[in-house]
Amino acid sequence: MQPLVNIPHSYNAAQDLLARNTSHPHKVAFIDALSGQTLTYGELTEQAHRFANALRSQGFAPETRLMLCMLDTPAWPVVFLGCILAGVVPVATNTLLTAKDFEYMLRDSRAQVLVVSSALRPAFEGLIGQLPDLKTVIVSGETYAGADQSLESLIAQADATPSCLNTCADDMCFWLYSSGSTGAPKGTVHLHSHLIQTAELYGKGVLGIQASDVVYSAAKLFFAYGLGNALTFPMAVGATTILLPARPTTADVFGILTKYQPTIFYGVPTLYASLLADPQRPAKSALKLRVCTSAGEALPAEIGKKWTAEYGSEILDGIGSTEMLHIFLSNRPGEVRYGTTGKAVPGYALRIVGEDGQECQDGDIGELQISGPSAALMYWNNRAKTKATFAGEWTRSGDKYIRDADGYYTYSGRSDDMLKVGGIYVSPFEVEASLMTHPSILEAAVVGLADTDGLIKPKAFVVLKSGQQLSADDLKQHVKSQLAPYKYPRWVEFVHELPKTATGKIQRFKLRA
Repeated sequence: MQPLVNIPHSYNAAQDLLARNTSHPHKVAFIDALSGQTLTYGELTEQAHRFANALRSQGFAPETRLMLCMLDTPAWPVVFLGCILAGVVPVATNTLLTAKDFEYMLRDSRAQVLVVSSALRPAFEGLIGQLPDLKTVIVSGETYAGADQSLESLIAQADATPSCLNTCADDMCFWLYSSGSTGAPKGTVHLHSHLIQTAELYGKGVLGIQASDVVYSAAKLFFAYGLGNALTFPMAVGATTILLPARPTTADVFGILTKYQPTIFYGVPTLYASLLADPQRPAKSALKLRVCTSAGEALPAEIGKKWTAEYGSEILDGIGSTEMLHIFLSNRPGEVRYGTTGKAVPGYALRIVGEDGQECQDGDIGELQISGPSAALMYWNNRAKTKATFAGEWTRSGDKYIRDADGYYTYSGRSDDMLKVGGIYVSPFEVEASLMTHPSILEAAVVGLADTDGLIKPKAFVVLKSGQQLSADDLKQHVKSQLAPYKYPRWVEFVHELPKTATGKIQRFKLRA
């Protein structure tokens, strides 16, 4: 598929995003919700060029990898864009991981530079000096004794002369590591052309983001979802982004929504459920939301309907991936059908493929595959998985879907989560969606479990809302009243919380274990 955005061969992604905002240097680009610190577009441009020059002055050549492990503060986009200006490849990593995870990523990427927030520096204590490729550690927030450099001092002392490496649209630009929910994290390599493609096709084409918008993303910048939400999309049009360095509580989110009045809010299903369950939630009149989005997991229809009823704004449920960089299938404003993931984002082609390798008819379950201009180049150092996922023009999602006659796609679980009960496929998400219609339930996850005969049946793990009580039999009858009898959960286990990845995705493999 040809990209819908005309990108010249000679192209640098950071230079493009910064150049789009030269006419309003005094407009605020980023606000730190905790400290109140602001960064204007003019300051962002100057600091990004200073950081790029600092990397060059220390001898870091183009295509050198730099691990970026930072909290969501205005320094994050400075480092990310500064790397790209210099041709250094930022490897954005999840701040919630363990030292073992960080070691794996440092060794796998062979990063020569680490830029880390001071609060996260202790996780690397036992690694620094032990890795042959890691030459420099730069700390943001405060300085440490020893060889660490201060990011703030480095930027202040660097040459401010604007300069940009003459990269091309197909050059390696940045990496994101997959969440690792099905195995070891994979270094997903993206090109310079990919950021702006997602901004034009989804940010503008679906969200209709404009310079007047103020945005807040609960998903962090190191996620593919958060990177587009909070950096690429707003910078593409000159909007303002609210950043929260801490993990978002419901109080934090509502505090931002009421204080800063964002017009676009990006969340995930678990967070929307928690917000709606918060007895201290503000009234609709206290917010200024124009549109909301959800990704990461399919949004239960009940949550979407309740949110729209209470706050007026639609939630555009969609699906994206680290491999495709952002959302490629989404509901659209004014055309939302809760319980579905919507239609293909313009610029992306979708197909559903059955186990026989043939394209499915409407109404049949199969694997969703995507063709579009933001597909990753490869998984670094992992040829076998690269070949399995990136099949020519098509990227395999690993997600099962059904398309209806109107072109709407409905999620039916992961390829390895589908259950065959009595010879019939059962979508665990369909059972979860039924459970979620019960007013006492906060969260639910369904997996397959073998009975005494070795036959697979659904088992439900359920988190109740605070103060609620319910029996397993009540829930079984609730599902039986809504779905075909063979789909009800044969077992119900009440738990305090569900195991999740740092991106908020339920780790069903842990429940199966």
